[in-house]
Amino acid sequence: MAMARVATAALMVAAAVLLGLAGGGHAQLQNGFYKGKCGANDVEAVVQGIVRARFARDAPIVAYLLRMQFHECAVNGCDGGLLIDGPGTEKTASPNLSVKGYDLIADIKAELERRCPGVVSCSDIQILATRDAVVLAGGQPYAVRTGRRDRRQSRASDVVLPAPDSTAAQTVAYFGKLGLSAFDAVLLLGAHTVGATHCGVIKDSRLYKYGGRAGATDPALDPYYAFVYKTWVCPNAAASDGNVVFLDDQWSALRVDSNYYKQLQRRRGVLPCDQNLYGDGSTRWIVDLLANSDLFPSLFPQALIKLGEVNVLTGAQGEIRKVCSKFN
Repeated sequence: MAMARVATAALMVAAAVLLGLAGGGHAQLQNGFYKGKCGANDVEAVVQGIVRARFARDAPIVAYLLRMQFHECAVNGCDGGLLIDGPGTEKTASPNLSVKGYDLIADIKAELERRCPGVVSCSDIQILATRDAVVLAGGQPYAVRTGRRDRRQSRASDVVLPAPDSTAAQTVAYFGKLGLSAFDAVLLLGAHTVGATHCGVIKDSRLYKYGGRAGATDPALDPYYAFVYKTWVCPNAAASDGNVVFLDDQWSALRVDSNYYKQLQRRRGVLPCDQNLYGDGSTRWIVDLLANSDLFPSLFPQALIKLGEVNVLTGAQGEIRKVCSKFN
């Protein structure tokens, strides 16, 4: 009986979340916006083909694109501002210095410009490419609405992103400013199912200087994992700062799945912001729901759709760039 109540509650939560997600978005975005606008070319098929070829030789591209979408859409909306080169642009802000995948967006843009100049925005390319990479990495297929335009603005001073050591409350508050719920926030951090960081990011905060105390290890980190990190992956020497640390189990680090949440239950979240989701009762139940059910595959795409429709430009706003890295 208890299990039945849990299952019923989970279904009710899922239904409520899906209803909330379905109502979001910008009214002028459309499914199939580019149909018939690029001659005989299927714009989404062109994007998919280029992403598939890249994924075949560089599977981590899914993590790069998911990170790019967040760093793009969380600053002034999904407007292509992160793609602009030059001094003082979003790309030059400290949190964005390690963003990757720009070359793929440039390749897609060049091919679409060859087929139909001035039609497809760089901001739409980002959203479509991320969608296609997620599916190739095992995520469920999902439709995205298109029709975004590119903003003629990109300022490093606008870039304010959550820190790796954010508390659950800070993470939820940040996403709330984007019009997203606590449930959305926990779903979107699930992108770390395919992510990675470096030892330099966690050595002080989790392994050797927790709370500012020399030699202190974060008690929220599974002791065995702490031992493994300190002994082999991130020894306490500057030479280890660049060593890669997967944000999910290594066997699952290139798969879009719910294992990330199971890791949090085991106190094996790598970044403090991840593990803090399980340390806070207001978000722990969401982690448990996603870890103990099969809801993540269907709900994660819906959260990405909401993120991809934050503060977009449409209609005659902005521009359609000829090259994604510079304004027309």
